[in-house]
Amino acid sequence: MITVVGTGTGAPLSPEAGGVLAGAGLVVGAGRHLVAARPPERAEQVVLGPLAPALDRIERYLDDGAHGGPVVVLASGDPGFFGIVRALAGRFGSERLDVRPAVSSVATAFARLGLPWDDAVVVSAHGRDLRTAVQVCRSQPKVAVLTGPGSGPAELGAALAHRGAERVLVVASALGDPERERVERVTPADAAARDWGTAVSVVLCLDESRTLNPVRTVAGPVAGPDRWALDESEFAHRDSMISKFEVRALALARIGPRLGELVWDVGAGSGSVAVECARFGAAVTAVEKTRDGCDRVLANAAAHGVDVRVVHGAAPAVLSGLDDPDAVFIGGGGRELPAIVTVCARRARRAVVIAMASLDRVPAARDALTAAGFACDGVLLQSSRLAPLPGDVSRLAATNPVFVLWGVRPPARIEGVPQ
Repeated sequence: MITVVGTGTGAPLSPEAGGVLAGAGLVVGAGRHLVAARPPERAEQVVLGPLAPALDRIERYLDDGAHGGPVVVLASGDPGFFGIVRALAGRFGSERLDVRPAVSSVATAFARLGLPWDDAVVVSAHGRDLRTAVQVCRSQPKVAVLTGPGSGPAELGAALAHRGAERVLVVASALGDPERERVERVTPADAAARDWGTAVSVVLCLDESRTLNPVRTVAGPVAGPDRWALDESEFAHRDSMISKFEVRALALARIGPRLGELVWDVGAGSGSVAVECARFGAAVTAVEKTRDGCDRVLANAAAHGVDVRVVHGAAPAVLSGLDDPDAVFIGGGGRELPAIVTVCARRARRAVVIAMASLDRVPAARDALTAAGFACDGVLLQSSRLAPLPGDVSRLAATNPVFVLWGVRPPARIEGVPQ
């Protein structure tokens, strides 16, 4: 049996956990945990650095059979919450674990602010690419980021400040230490300008206008929208210059917007596609060349309670200053469409979707997608909607046909694995 003990945020070990530790033959933990817990002198101690060597030592110890006591693994807070329990269960089996959790740094940080956190999104940037955490912080009003070297408050703040995200960062350091604990509210720009050292426990990213949501039934981020491909009447638009809901339905299916990803809406117009992607949890950048169009996108985003970053400028030139997207929707372009598709296809990680009223532009757009290595497909959408006639009867009113073209980047080929 392996006993996994959460050390909490400064709280002493429980008597039960202390008793297990007193009889341990092998104790594994970070240096600070070992110093604070004071394992028995006779016990072998393994200081956690890279995880694999520690797991190997535990396995050899358990296989030996002639050891002088159980294995105890010390961890921060709740070791089953983005902690070492996942690695231990994967290696040794969950049935061999006795997990004794303490209060996590996330729960403690929100408690210090007097805020509920059942509606918070928790994302780990510890040993991971910071990109996902940045996109989640851009799209969600309440996020806890577990940080690590190279992915701390300064790097997170720099990324959010560069993207104009209106957020407050709460940096919680040395939680539970009566002498060193600090909980500081800063702007992303202020966070970027500081050296935060190694004592950071967690960073909260908050849209303080939306930190108190109604009573929740399900924890975590707000569930996906109950409907999509919203009617055009639910958006402010100019002279019917808006992607029709039939087009948006197919575009959303091919874009696949999701939490932790970035979507571009190029030639946003009213921003209907941008807003719908944001309702699915994606971070969204809408590119629009007219100033009144930009204002309209912002108004529609606010009306639907989502964040959309709006960039005023003409594609493709304005795209050079943006972060690489996971998926792109292109809803305009004119003569510049082939150049816009080329740039978007070169930078999109996953998919590009294009809606065109002019079939003359389809070949060039398709060539641009295939030249960038995308698998390409498309469909001509023609629909007729019910329209009332006198006498309580209906007729079919045809909408303008639109060609929807999409490119999907094939998955990376893995050597020796059949495709």
